[in-house]
Amino acid sequence: MNQNLGKYIIFAGITILVIGVLVYFFWDKLGWFGKLPGDLTFEKGNTKIYFPVLTMILVSIVLNLVIYLVRRFF
Repeated sequence: MNQNLGKYIIFAGITILVIGVLVYFFWDKLGWFGKLPGDLTFEKGNTKIYFPVLTMILVSIVLNLVIYLVRRFF
């Protein structure tokens, strides 16, 4: 196996741990997440369809920034 693969796995584990701790302790502060103005919701009768468009764009930008920083410094 490649030694770089081990570094990436360790970094991924630490990242998941940090995200988990942030969500666990600050969930009440993250109430806006998933309810942004660009997220689309359609309701008709008992059916509700939800498209988190702006939330997914924000997640994509953050993940791309993290991947860029990992590749830049590792």
